[in-house]
Amino acid sequence: MSPPDPSDAQAIDALYGLEPVFEPAAQRGEPMQLVSVQCPYCGESIDTLVDLSAGAFRYIEDCQVCCQPIELVGEVDDDGALSELTADRA
Repeated sequence: MSPPDPSDAQAIDALYGLEPVFEPAAQRGEPMQLVSVQCPYCGESIDTLVDLSAGAFRYIEDCQVCCQPIELVGEVDDDGALSELTADRA
């Protein structure tokens, strides 16, 4: 018997007797999205994951280059896609 395709999550769960993962935001689109933002302090472009599962968000993340706090504010449309993102000094 050949091993299951690594992209077939259901076959892997069945093979190892695992419970399926419950992801409530999977119904509306991708719950996490990798985005690039420009640091308002040092100007470097950094990549960060934003959580779209709860709708609009506002949180602070440190710049990966200069360690200054960046306030990320995002809007999510009715389809669960990121519609607007701003990165400002915190």
